[in-house]
Amino acid sequence: MSRPGNPTTGEEKNIVFESEKSILLDHNYDGIQELDHPLPKWWLVTFYLAIIFAAIYVGYYHLGSGLLQEQELEADLAEIKSRAPAPTSSEDLAAKAIAMKDDATALAAGKASYIAKCAACHGNLGEGGIGPNLTDKFWIHGIGDAAGVIKVIVDGVPEKGMPTWGPIIPPEETAQLTAFIATLSGTNPPNAKAPEGQEIK
Repeated sequence: MSRPGNPTTGEEKNIVFESEKSILLDHNYDGIQELDHPLPKWWLVTFYLAIIFAAIYVGYYHLGSGLLQEQELEADLAEIKSRAPAPTSSEDLAAKAIAMKDDATALAAGKASYIAKCAACHGNLGEGGIGPNLTDKFWIHGIGDAAGVIKVIVDGVPEKGMPTWGPIIPPEETAQLTAFIATLSGTNPPNAKAPEGQEIK
């Protein structure tokens, strides 16, 4: 831009250096003239590359075969769902838990799961604590059979503070845990909690 004169005197004089005459534009706004300085080459290169990228992006993702983010998410979720094992019914899990009653490996896995997830409320030996005693014949929920134990594990008892373990514990682990809980019946551990619920004979 050309240099104006001293504004305090009211004198307006445009000063143009010899080196700037070649880039001086011919328009004039209130005595102010403009120099046509070119943009830096790096800026122009970045600008044109951005235009090219945008054209390719729109052509591929919006007009072509490219998947938008929402479509990629739906495809990924469908693939994950297809690889997930089919849900196991409570009856199938109960039958599997009963079949594990003499499987030392399954019972050891069930014990590890019990210590990690259940012992804090039911005691290391099933004697009870915050939660009820699991070694006696009294049951608050269900009748103490495999199907009833699985239902309590899967659905939880939110009003009593027991979490809903169904979305967290895999079906195989649920069966192992149920099989181990069955082994606690009648063990009479020390400091057992008083019976609660209905006696199941």
